[in-house]
Amino acid sequence: MAQCVSRVQLTVACRRLLDRDIGSKSDPLCVLLQDVGGQRWAELDRTERIKNCQDPEFSKKLLVDYYFEKVQKLKFGVYDIDNKSAELSDDDFLGGMECTLGQIVSSSVFTRPLELKEGKPAGKGTITITAEEIKDTRVVNLEIEARNLDKKDFLGKSDPFLELYKQSDAGMWHLVYRSEVVKNNLSPCWRKFSVPLQTFCGGDLNKPIKVSGSDMDDTAGSDLIERFTNITGKLLEAGDCMVEFECIHPEKKQKKKSYKNSGIISIKSCKIETDYSFLDYVMGGCQINFTVGIDFTGSNGDPNSPDSLHYISPDGINEYLIAIWSVGSVVQDYDTDKLFPAFGFGAQVPPSWQVSHEFALNFNPNNPYCQGIQGIVDAYRQILPQIRLYGPTNFSPIINHVARFAAHSAQQRTASQYFILLIITDGEITDLDQTRQAIVNASKLPMSIIIVGVGEADFKAMEFLDGDNGVLKSLTGEPAARDIVQFVPFRQFRNAPREALSQVVLAEVPKQLVSYYKLQGWPPVRLLDIKKM
Repeated sequence: MAQCVSRVQLTVACRRLLDRDIGSKSDPLCVLLQDVGGQRWAELDRTERIKNCQDPEFSKKLLVDYYFEKVQKLKFGVYDIDNKSAELSDDDFLGGMECTLGQIVSSSVFTRPLELKEGKPAGKGTITITAEEIKDTRVVNLEIEARNLDKKDFLGKSDPFLELYKQSDAGMWHLVYRSEVVKNNLSPCWRKFSVPLQTFCGGDLNKPIKVSGSDMDDTAGSDLIERFTNITGKLLEAGDCMVEFECIHPEKKQKKKSYKNSGIISIKSCKIETDYSFLDYVMGGCQINFTVGIDFTGSNGDPNSPDSLHYISPDGINEYLIAIWSVGSVVQDYDTDKLFPAFGFGAQVPPSWQVSHEFALNFNPNNPYCQGIQGIVDAYRQILPQIRLYGPTNFSPIINHVARFAAHSAQQRTASQYFILLIITDGEITDLDQTRQAIVNASKLPMSIIIVGVGEADFKAMEFLDGDNGVLKSLTGEPAARDIVQFVPFRQFRNAPREALSQVVLAEVPKQLVSYYKLQGWPPVRLLDIKKM
């Protein structure tokens, strides 16, 4: 199942609406509907009605769940409401507009003309929609260490770990964080960690926080070493300055009159910071650039044969085209100019008939851009009869090609450009070692790689590159800085709705994008511009 990336609230305003009332102006209301498949629409939300107004600015926000990996088709309808009924069948339709949620969130301001019917403008009326993510972006960043903890193990010291609890309104304690275990150490220093402020204390800085240190015993479970309780605000007073707390074991305190403490917990730093989300970056002006690489090696079979993976069926499709449409239809909403570079690899290309692993589908190396997803599809269909399928299957040239653009963008040190490379292939990779190095290098750049395997080949090498079973490393042992590769075999989606493929392969992209910019410490572009003012 697709995971909701965020909740979004939409603000709607209209200008120059039709006037349907006699003796007064219209009383407009806006309804939001979402495509639920089968040419059916379901109402998600609606604004308030505004009396006697042709230029309404609706105060009620329209709420919708946002998924990056889906094409979410929306329809806005504006009606003149003259009765108290919730039904709209008796109300005058002032105009409507269809779009996708991706188009809205990737635009700072989204304005379109209203239409009475498709292609029929509703006078000069327009609708303007702005989006805002509903979230608390604050996180609590903590660095904690301890010293002189009680010894719990008979033959050694203690194996301490840390737990933080918040108190509910009903007085119950709920675990919000558990640290790693530091082996055989009475003065441990735990790794820095972050907890969303909402999770940490419900956003209330006066909420109590209980900090417990325990010894991990593999056979008997855990044994409390010490604990202390304080309010969130007191912990935050630490900032970048160390604050120390005596930790008390309640049973020891009762039994021993001379008991002082079971150790000292030191809050080295405790700060609230902003944790930017995917939508922060997209709505802040980050453009997502989409590039396609297509496998034209001989193992695909003669494109003129119905057995070939490049054979275009009578209904105009094959697995390559379906993959392009599926992924591209989502990504295109996040690229303003809709110009997408597209390349082939593994074919002999005219006029020299040399094998190339990085040739433009439109045969124009100086301008390999195709106009929209349809432009990629058209270029693919036109090039098939003009090339000779050959081999081998090399990925590294096209990965390095896109990486060069990503590297140039990274030099600007702003979160303005992110790159997605879609590689569609039919078989085993030939330059595995070079590709591993190319991916490790690309993991340091604003870039993600999606690999879709078509046909019935064994794709073990692709699964290895995916890195789901461990961090991908180069031949020299250098680990990838981030997990940037997502591989899926197309055969798993042959009987599924077309949008299922894009939902799976694109689901990781928001996390990959955020992880890169977070690693660099770069805020969204518009926030950076505001700070410079």
